[in-house]
Amino acid sequence: MAMQSGVAEPGVPEEDARDVMSLLFHECSAMVATLGSGGTAPVKMQVFDNAGNEVPIDEADPPVRTAVRVLLAEVHGDSEAARTHIEIALANAAPEEMDTLMVQALRWTMRLSDECHSRDLPVTDWITEALS
Repeated sequence: MAMQSGVAEPGVPEEDARDVMSLLFHECSAMVATLGSGGTAPVKMQVFDNAGNEVPIDEADPPVRTAVRVLLAEVHGDSEAARTHIEIALANAAPEEMDTLMVQALRWTMRLSDECHSRDLPVTDWITEALS
């Protein structure tokens, strides 16, 4: 599985990509909420360029902008808007941009679950199992 092995390309068939991304971003949103309510510090979204400098979201690469928008929609309880952002990306993005979006969802899932575990906060069982 891509989450365990660190595979750069998750290899999700295109017809399943929508559902997998929706699930990952939904779980990321749940972990952000858990961290925000049970953590000692709020969750902060930052976007960095290739040189490691923080950049405004509107200056990020298109798949990163989409990922942030999908996550923010989920965090604010608007799963329909999140799904719309994914649908727009699927309809318009190049395959490598969709790969980047999927990898971003996987990275956030891994990082957020690590942070939840480090604070002894709950993580969905399937994520814990996939990462062990």
